[in-house]
Parts: sequence; structure tokens; C-alpha cells
Amino acid sequence: MEFFLDILKLTIPALIVGATAYYLLKALLDERQRIDHALLRNDAQKITLPLRLSAYERLMLLCDRADVANTMLRVRMPDMKVRELRGVLLMAINQEFEHNVSQQLYVSDTLWQIIRIAKNNTLALVTMTGQDLDPNADAEVLVNALLAALDEQSITPLQTAILAVRTEAGQLF
Repeated sequence: MEFFLDILKLTIPALIVGATAYYLLKALLDERQRIDHALLRNDAQKITLPLRLSAYERLMLLCDRADVANTMLRVRMPDMKVRELRGVLLMAINQEFEHNVSQQLYVSDTLWQIIRIAKNNTLALVTMTGQDLDPNADAEVLVNALLAALDEQSITPLQTAILAVRTEAGQLF
């Protein structure tokens, strides 16, 4: 029995020292892993931050260029008819969006959905405004109808998207 007690006297302190060493080493390694992960995240952010800022800039440009008034200034030609201007506007807005579709990789899903909805609402505005007009009338009729429809809106869908881009980009800092 005395032999058994001698073994316990040696084993219990060794177990306590071993457990203490294990927990101290585990805490040290966990902290080191957390620091390494933070450093990797910081390095990755140095690379991705310029890419994200560039994406926000391109999305702002997309919203500005897809604006109906700005698009009309770019695509309208003399002697165009309502049908032609409407088709060209729809095509130009879609092309702007398609040209920047890769930017969704760098922004939140929510922001991308806002931009998609803004584009769709802008396309719907052009479609609905030109729907009741004579397709062979002078394009000036469509221009006036679109400008009147835009004046009725306090804020256009693309202006809402611009505000969303600014808000999300501002959260980076």
C-alpha cells in the first residue's frame, strides 16, 4: 500500500504540471494562430481594398452613365424616331450593366441587388414611357415624356443606387 501511495505522490504533481503546461501551450499557440490570421487578413485587405474601391468607382460610373438623361445625351441622333430611340436607350443601359457585371465580386450582395433593381426600374421607365407613344413619331416626343417622368420622381432608382454605393464604400473607412 505504501508503494501505491509513493506512486500517487509522484504521479499527481506530474499530472498537474503536465495539464498546466498543456493549457499554457494551447493558449499560447491559439493566440499565435489568431495573430497570424489577423496579419494574413490585413495583408489580404491591402490587396483587396484598392480593388473594392475601384469597383465602387465603376459602379458609380455605371449608375451615372445608365441614367436616362445622360444616356439620351450620348445615344440620341438627329432624325431618330421614338421606336429607334427607345431601342437604343434600352440597349445602352443593358450594355452599361453587362460591362460592369464583374464588379459584383467586390461588393455586397445587397448592393448588387440594389443596382440590379435600379437598372430594371430604369429599363421599365423607358419601356413604359415609350409604350403609349407613336413609334414613328419624332424622338423628341419620347425625350419630353421621359424628362417629364423623371421630374415626377423625387429620387430615381439610379440615384438610390448611388447612395447605396456611397454608403457601402464609406463603411470601408
